[in-house]
Amino acid sequence: MTIHLVADLMILAVTIRVFGKDARTLLRHLAAAGVRIGVSEMSRRPRDGEEGR
Repeated sequence: MTIHLVADLMILAVTIRVFGKDARTLLRHLAAAGVRIGVSEMSRRPRDGEEGR
């Protein structure tokens, strides 16, 4: 392993350590928003012209 590869791996490890929790939290919030959108679409009543969809 060259010193440059080791340095890149260390930077990657530190970046994952620092931002990993924030990224996981952001993904959980995005997933929850997607579920809320899906539930609101399922519970929405069809309009007069949209009954066949």
